[in-house]
Amino acid sequence: MPALDAIAIARELTDAYTHRRILPAPLSTRDSSFDLNAAYAVETELVRMRRAEGHTTVGRKVGYANKAVWRALKLDTLVWAHMYDDTVRYAGGDGTVAVGAMCSPKIEPEIVFKIGTPLNGASDPADVLSHVEWVALGFEIIDCVFADWKFQPPDFVAAFGLHAALVVGEPRPVHASTAAELGDQLARFTVRLSRNGEVVAEGSGRNSLRSPALCLAELSAAISRRTPDDTLTAGELVSSGTLTDSQAISAGETWMAAVEGIDLPPLSLRVIT
Repeated sequence: MPALDAIAIARELTDAYTHRRILPAPLSTRDSSFDLNAAYAVETELVRMRRAEGHTTVGRKVGYANKAVWRALKLDTLVWAHMYDDTVRYAGGDGTVAVGAMCSPKIEPEIVFKIGTPLNGASDPADVLSHVEWVALGFEIIDCVFADWKFQPPDFVAAFGLHAALVVGEPRPVHASTAAELGDQLARFTVRLSRNGEVVAEGSGRNSLRSPALCLAELSAAISRRTPDDTLTAGELVSSGTLTDSQAISAGETWMAAVEGIDLPPLSLRVIT
């Protein structure tokens, strides 16, 4: 596999997801030169292919928003991939997701932002939120074509960021008068993730780079450095990293995320085939 053959790799990964074909080894172990530069070249090709099929990009999803793992993984910032018009849906408080065509789906509760204006280097949570139109609780559904969920950051980026779907709950508009308070809440709130009424995981806003608002700032800056011609723009959605450990999901289950310490309604999700 030529390390920089982005088109061939993008087609291979698309085919693997389409036909639920597990790859025996991640790209990074098949070719040691497959690094983040090569991975983002693949991600760019995936965007081109999806747009050629008539789809549009609607935002970005974040990966590795836990800074504690960066040193071990040789990262100096988080990573990201695009989301699309056919992978994002708005559920209000009660949604569904079909997993019959997925390989081994998992669920992650996340904070979702809609960008109002470009961040332009904003880094303080209140300043960051002044560029946000709304915030919501969401479920990201991730799926992996690498055996045993074993991969490195370049594999993650190249494989659509593992993004299969994003289910967005009821949005809370962000106002200038409440941005500072909301910024404080995003660093302190807690979340409980339940399956069929039983709590299976707990987390907090601090699990997303100490605050989802800070995660959004880091994402904006990282994108500007890597792809200055494709920065975050008004109207984009950002799914800002999981708040708990990811959990495997199966058809027939009902999942709920409920938060404390921030004014966001709970989000329920029914998993179907």
